[in-house]
Amino acid sequence: MGKNVKAIVITGNGTNCEREVATACRLAGAECDIVHIAELLAGRVQLDDYHFLNLAGGFLDGDDLGSAKAGANRLKSARVKASEDSLADQLQRFIADGKLIMGVCNGFQLMVKLGLLPALDGNYLNQSSTLSHNDSGRFEDRWCELVVDPQSPCVYTSGLDRLYLPVRHGEGKFIADKATMQAIEDKKLATMCYADANGDPTMDYPENPNGSVNAIAGICDESGRLFGLMPHPEAYTHRTHHPRWTREKGLPEEGMGLWLYKNGVDFIRKELL
Repeated sequence: MGKNVKAIVITGNGTNCEREVATACRLAGAECDIVHIAELLAGRVQLDDYHFLNLAGGFLDGDDLGSAKAGANRLKSARVKASEDSLADQLQRFIADGKLIMGVCNGFQLMVKLGLLPALDGNYLNQSSTLSHNDSGRFEDRWCELVVDPQSPCVYTSGLDRLYLPVRHGEGKFIADKATMQAIEDKKLATMCYADANGDPTMDYPENPNGSVNAIAGICDESGRLFGLMPHPEAYTHRTHHPRWTREKGLPEEGMGLWLYKNGVDFIRKELL
């Protein structure tokens, strides 16, 4: 493996944000390949050759069994052609090697249903929470204020406090049983929350667009290297992506969403190369 940060974005079976995610990775300084899931299953591409796995947004299998559930079942059970490996084996190895995984929207749903998040006590591939239908009963497409927990171990949000990102989802309500929620809060794994104009976490609609428990918009595992969120950081990497860019003065050229990818790439350079 060379000295450059190598990112992979998995596509296929209904993803539709892979190009935006790949662009964000490249703007952050990584090399990035968009790889169809079939290439992984055929053994022509291996996760071992990358540092940063990205699971993009979309509608995996049409969300017909619930958001990303069919995709999660596929990844858990699929065998790699002409290999003793399964994709689950590759994922476990990827995590054990200290590499980074980020899932956005449908990718976050996939990580949760695979058990990659919150993965309490390092118990990966064992689902302990889920994402369900928005309380509004409809698809939500809006921009949201987000507040970051500075005590979170999350690699991607290090040094950040407030974000403004778009959501576009129908099943974004994060829920878990009381014991799991308590552990998430105790371990500071609730990386970011939907917030009001004052930067306080809120359950009020539409600031909280889905009714997510404890206003959770994104979580990480205990290592901080696995991270999922419902808002779309790849959709705000330049000031012209901001909904008020033509009338709001002083917007920086770099969009807030890019900060998350830059933090991930910087971490890889420092810790893995």
